[in-house]
Amino acid sequence: MAAVRKTRYSAADIQVLEGLEPVRKRPAMYIGGVDATGYHHLLWEILDNSVDEVINGYASRIEVTLHKDGKTITITDDGRGIPVDVMPKYKKPALEVILSTLHSGGKFEQGNYIHSGGLHGVGASVVNALSSSLVARVKRDGKHHVQTYAKGLATSKLKTEGKARGTGTTITFTPDAEIFGLKAKFDPDLIRDRLEAKSYLHRGMIVVFRDETKKPAREEEFQHDGGIAEYLAKVVAQRGKNTVPAAQRVPPAAGAEPIVATEEGLPETELTAQGGEIPSVPPVAAMQIPAGALFSKQSEGDVRLEIALVWTEATDEHLRSYVNGIPTPNGGTHEAGLRSGIVKAVRNYVETHGLQPKGVTLTAEDIREGICGILSSYVVDPQFQGQTKGRLNNPEVTAQVEGVVRPALEKWLNDTKTVAEPIVARIILAARAREASRAAAQQVTRKTAVSHRLNLPGKLADCASTNPQESELFIVEGDSAGGSAKQGRDRRTQAILPLRGKVLNAEQASVEKIGQNKELQDIVSALGCGIGEDFKAANLRYGKIFLLMDADSDGHHISTLLLTFFYRHMRDLIRNGSVFIAQPPLYKIEIGKDTYWALDDADRARIVKEHAKGNAKPNIMRFKGLGEMTAEELKSTTLDPRRRLALRVTIPADAALETERTINDLLGKDVSARFRFIMERAGEVKELDV
Repeated sequence: MAAVRKTRYSAADIQVLEGLEPVRKRPAMYIGGVDATGYHHLLWEILDNSVDEVINGYASRIEVTLHKDGKTITITDDGRGIPVDVMPKYKKPALEVILSTLHSGGKFEQGNYIHSGGLHGVGASVVNALSSSLVARVKRDGKHHVQTYAKGLATSKLKTEGKARGTGTTITFTPDAEIFGLKAKFDPDLIRDRLEAKSYLHRGMIVVFRDETKKPAREEEFQHDGGIAEYLAKVVAQRGKNTVPAAQRVPPAAGAEPIVATEEGLPETELTAQGGEIPSVPPVAAMQIPAGALFSKQSEGDVRLEIALVWTEATDEHLRSYVNGIPTPNGGTHEAGLRSGIVKAVRNYVETHGLQPKGVTLTAEDIREGICGILSSYVVDPQFQGQTKGRLNNPEVTAQVEGVVRPALEKWLNDTKTVAEPIVARIILAARAREASRAAAQQVTRKTAVSHRLNLPGKLADCASTNPQESELFIVEGDSAGGSAKQGRDRRTQAILPLRGKVLNAEQASVEKIGQNKELQDIVSALGCGIGEDFKAANLRYGKIFLLMDADSDGHHISTLLLTFFYRHMRDLIRNGSVFIAQPPLYKIEIGKDTYWALDDADRARIVKEHAKGNAKPNIMRFKGLGEMTAEELKSTTLDPRRRLALRVTIPADAALETERTINDLLGKDVSARFRFIMERAGEVKELDV
């Protein structure tokens, strides 16, 4: 039925939603939505109230129980207990006012809570409004008080049920199926992870999680006195990223702890070091960054900070930030201050020690690439973006956080230069990789469709097939070898592109020189997929690309130059597994009527030992180049898919930084890195192929 449109709009059409009616009418305004995120947000609101008691020193233990139905949950703390005395203005107990009235609570006055995640006085009442049932139990003044609710309204008077030891609050609630649907349930794994994170953020706090949905019921207790330093080690391990290995340039440090800094919002005093307060961090894969002392800086302002960070070999930046124990996945001004402080500290260190690289400028993104960090801030009057508290908006916090991070990190870098240098080296590599990527994006390339008739090099002996899935391109060293390869190939699926001499070093050459180099442009034209930002895998004319070079030092050098070109300007070819290094034999060995092929000297020795028995004398021929092989020999050993050997070129996920470093050191403009490499390995050389 179509909606009836009113033509008259008067005072009679105006509605006033009273009490908790607005929450049930528009729940998304208060919890972000009625999906799984909103469903769990009810738990976070009650949990954060208990954590606030811990933050302010009134509680030390929180227990969370997920009951068998998966829909009912209980949160208990040993805090002061919600007040139960009657509020004269409302003629109701304070407990009932807090749970059934928007914008009510004890966090508007700073004397009650120094730091708090609940500011608007709507959390507990919103949970009550969106629950089909809620039971509040309070231990206070030696008595046990109980009151029940449904959909935001009290269904019983506040009752006193005997005496009680200690103090605290227990809230049991079931989210309303009318709001969230009949199938909605709590996720035990999500709850467990959130509770464990809380235990890292608040040292000494004990958190117990009971999951009665499991058979038998499970109970876990979390207590992490190591705090965020221990949390950071866990995050790095979970992400599977190694920290920047100091061992590659200096002897490994004794510790395995991250940089940790704390700051208290008190009148300004000097920077002090309290080394004994850092707990040892469990070993993390290849973590070699030792800790500086636990820096404590006390300055003016209403913010207390705890920061732990390391540089990893990842290519992204990973920060987890919290305000008063509440996660802020959308960041905010505290994260902005941390990022700014890191960048300024590193830049000051680089400039002070004259470590600026030649030919490249370090950007903020280069400096922060690979950082993994935890930022836990405590703000007296935090201004969040929305009730879900996903982002901090206090403008003054940026300068406060930066004022702590910059001097603490800069001092740590100066005090631990043996680790600071690998960090700076990692940053410089990131800058060079970015510059190379930008240059590749600006390269003007020929765009060739999957066709065999457009813009192809004249010396390309193409295959008949137009199906990239079965087509192969062999890039061959020299015209002579190219001639043999053309005769021995399968003309239907195998194309041959001969190269003349050594190709250009793409690591040192400018974009203009690469564009003018005929050999490299022939390769680009033959492949047809473009380079840089113009790369389109769908236009690649060959599914497999083989580098077929002589089995000597010159051949290896040419293969390395081609791999460098692919890595810098057509990296997706390597990522997609399309590039192979052919393995032609270096020796032909005839023993009696049998013929064997050896890839290298070691392979030759093995074959002779295994097959030259008795008086048999092997006839050994060493190929000086592919051109000395007949077409049939090249086909049977190197071209035929049924008998050939080839190495697929890949970049393991955990070796991206090492690959970048190796190519830059061996083929880049900095000769000192190459000299160091040669000197370090000079003793390994037994003979030179000259």
